Amino acid sequence: MSDDDHHVHFDPAYEHEGTSDATPGGYDRERRPGEVAFAAFLVLFSLALLWNAYGISGFEALSGAGTIPMVTAAIMLVTAALSLRRTMARPLVAGEALSRDILPRNVVVFVGLLIVYALLLHPLGFIPTSALFLLASVKLLGRYGWGFALAVSMGTLALIWIVFRLIFSVLMPEGIVPEGEFIQLFRNLF
Repeated sequence: MSDDDHHVHFDPAYEHEGTSDATPGGYDRERRPGEVAFAAFLVLFSLALLWNAYGISGFEALSGAGTIPMVTAAIMLVTAALSLRRTMARPLVAGEALSRDILPRNVVVFVGLLIVYALLLHPLGFIPTSALFLLASVKLLGRYGWGFALAVSMGTLALIWIVFRLIFSVLMPEGIVPEGEFIQLFRNLF
């Protein structure tokens, strides 16, 4: 191998090896599974943003409160529509599957865990919700025993709680744990 093989090349004429961020997966003339659905989602999302931006003040004046949000959302809609059209025109790459190559099981499970975390954060509070999330994460990703997963999760949670709640005084959802009493007890010790 020459010295050039160990350097990153920014020249577009240089043959890329499929690791460029500009061309995820290394396909510039084919589309990967799920790309059309994602591009369509972007069009619909941009359309919803444009509708919401219009609801701010409508077309009442060029200097109105909704002008910048409407222009931004309109640009998003146009570029998303162009991207959808270009994506639909490309042939589907052979040999890839959405569930295996784009959204494997771990990704889907973690999206689900994040949704459950968001839903439980207010009713249960930061400490129990984060403990459950961290325990599930360590157990799923590491495939370690319950003792290790519990020790890492609780140690991490304790460190996060001490740094953010005690040192930086960041307010977190209290939920079912009487956090205020713990803080007062901790402060009384010192």
